[in-house]
Amino acid sequence: MTPTSLDYYSIEDLLTDEERAARDGARRFVDEEVMQEVVPCHRAGKFPEHLTPRMGSLGFYAPYLKEHGCAGLTYTAYGLIMQELERADSGLRSLASVQGALTIHAIHSFGSPEQHARWLPGLVSGERVGCFALTEHGHGSDPGGMETRAKRDGDSYILNGSKCWIGNASIADVKVVWAKDDDARVGGFIVEKDAPGFRAQDIEGKFSLRMSRTSECWFENCRIPAENRLPKASGLGAPLSCLSQARAGIAWGVIGAAIDCYETSLAYAKSRQQFGRPIAGFQLVQEKLVWMVQEITKAQLLALRLTRMMEAGTVTSAQISLAKRNNTWMALECARKARDILGAAGITDRYSVIRHLMNLETVYTYEGTHDIHTLAVGRDITGISAFGG
Repeated sequence: MTPTSLDYYSIEDLLTDEERAARDGARRFVDEEVMQEVVPCHRAGKFPEHLTPRMGSLGFYAPYLKEHGCAGLTYTAYGLIMQELERADSGLRSLASVQGALTIHAIHSFGSPEQHARWLPGLVSGERVGCFALTEHGHGSDPGGMETRAKRDGDSYILNGSKCWIGNASIADVKVVWAKDDDARVGGFIVEKDAPGFRAQDIEGKFSLRMSRTSECWFENCRIPAENRLPKASGLGAPLSCLSQARAGIAWGVIGAAIDCYETSLAYAKSRQQFGRPIAGFQLVQEKLVWMVQEITKAQLLALRLTRMMEAGTVTSAQISLAKRNNTWMALECARKARDILGAAGITDRYSVIRHLMNLETVYTYEGTHDIHTLAVGRDITGISAFGG
């Protein structure tokens, strides 16, 4: 939120020097090393893999943690980094979320000291790729119904089942897999690369998050050492707590996409001439631009308050749901209004807007759909659950 980026209510003044520095570093990385890669990678449907260790070297993975090489920044700094990554492309921020807020956070929160030492340094540096395998074909919004099983067999566990829509599963060195044990209790299990009985296949034909590698994976009598179970993860609350970290990052990240849509459409509206004047001078165009400024500003304030509460240890999961729900909706609507302002030009990748619009359709759905977060907040404010039958 420097003078070159939307900051209508001087939110810049509410940030610390360290938070501004973290954001500015992420912005330089995006501008100097990422932007030239985005369109060709989006067209090809691939992620620029060399950026994975580069982002690790810059401290972008779970930067709110302090040990094992993590940056030890505030949650607000983490959010600002996610904002800058998603300003480039949701797939870039998604990589950081999967690697940091999901994989690293799960092992850090629920693993043993030995597991920390074994896996976290390589994940934090980006030299190893991680994934977080929770969602199944038949269990997206209802992860508690998962069918993947981990059966104890001597000094091993044998995993059987499948997962779907898992970022980086096909190339991950370290896979955090959630499965039910012999007592039907959800547990976390680390499956290493090339484990026998594991296979994965990337999902083709995506029109959204094309820069992100997304996979289906199967476990067929996949045997792993018993020591690969995360000892502190017992019950569905463990993976859901990781999702809370990722959702907070999303609440900030999508602001970056929205700002890019706004700034792109504003510049276009000032230069595009119709009826002898710039279209920025027409009332209906100004209404769209003002709506974007209004909603982005509200989203910035909501996200900032959210991460300040996280820093104070007072936040609830329902408050995180509200921020994820509002801000993804806001960003998607900004992308749609920006596309409208750009007219026919808005459907080409000469401009970033159509790519953001398609990406945000995914972000609106994953990490809890808009409707599921509605029910989570509804349950919190009424005391009555609307989930299930």
